Amino acid sequence: MSRKVYLDHNASTPVHPEVVAEMLPYFAEIYGNPSSIHAFGREAREGLDLARERVARFLTVSPQEIVFTSGGTESDNFAVKGLAWARGNGHLITSQVEHHAVLRACRALEAQGFDLTCVGVDGSGMVDPDDVRRAIRGDTIAISIMHANSEVGTIQPVEAIGRIARERGIPFHVDAVQTFGKLPLDVDALGIDALSFSAHKIYGPKGAAGVFIRKGTKMVAVQHGGEHERRRRAGTENVAGIVGLGKAVEIRARDMHIEAERVTTLRDRLWEGVRARVPEVRLSGHPVQRLPGTVSLLFRHVESESIVLGLDLKGIGVSAGSACTSGNVEPSHVLVAMGVPLDWAMGAVRCSLGRSTSVEDIDYVVDAIEPLVRKLRQAMPVGAA
Repeated sequence: MSRKVYLDHNASTPVHPEVVAEMLPYFAEIYGNPSSIHAFGREAREGLDLARERVARFLTVSPQEIVFTSGGTESDNFAVKGLAWARGNGHLITSQVEHHAVLRACRALEAQGFDLTCVGVDGSGMVDPDDVRRAIRGDTIAISIMHANSEVGTIQPVEAIGRIARERGIPFHVDAVQTFGKLPLDVDALGIDALSFSAHKIYGPKGAAGVFIRKGTKMVAVQHGGEHERRRRAGTENVAGIVGLGKAVEIRARDMHIEAERVTTLRDRLWEGVRARVPEVRLSGHPVQRLPGTVSLLFRHVESESIVLGLDLKGIGVSAGSACTSGNVEPSHVLVAMGVPLDWAMGAVRCSLGRSTSVEDIDYVVDAIEPLVRKLRQAMPVGAA
């Protein structure tokens, strides 16, 4: 391999050097438990408080409205289950294209006796706010819709949905793991009552994340123990990770807009290059309302895993849009909900760009994709198409 190109930033990102530098003292020099009242604990607590202030400043909310967790999955579970359990019973609304952390949390609640409606999406993966409005019942207790889809990049009309939720007095949770630090977020303007976010999608460390919970929103804890996080999330905080999250947020506030413009240009260059050289390829997701660095490609009559592995041999890291379950390769639940035909859905490949992606990287990837897809199609059994 003569070159390495990482195009899987929606899965995880390299930790920013400034974040690493900020975290390092908390591994050996500042090691107290932030709940302890002695000087060692207070020193650790200062790092925790600064991180909370940085996140709150980014969202223009109060630091007391930020709860730290161990990851996006925990944040989603806390938000969805915390809202539901605080109300005891009732009806929940989500969409068919949510991350499994939300979908499976909702299904678990359904198994406990809650009612659930999963609204559909159009061919671009977008939820129609009117579908959410029509799904609302007298006993609807929460709505959970993601800000943007991690697989196809479609940005949902959360402002319109938030307005509907607020009109009806229904708490609105948004999974913003893929947009936090990538797009501007105004929780007041969007009508959001709870918002999930994570560090490792924005050049911070894995194992640190959080939830914004609007003051006055009725919520219960999902895990129990000590008095941590104002009794909302028990367990000693991952101080080093949270410090890294806070620094990552500060950097994103500084760099987010410039990087969004740059990766959008590279994203479009990748799509135009592939489209010009590879027959029977489609762009999946909304053509305009999409994440700046996400390109979801559908290659007809090619298995996505073969493309991923072929590109891996060239030093290129991308993601497949299908999942292997019990030995059977199945199309993504997102593409199924979008109504993508099977012969296209099985060839879904996601490329997600980031701060290190260059023009040369994109051109290298385009040059690698065309002969690979041609070779894979030539190797198909006669009549397979």
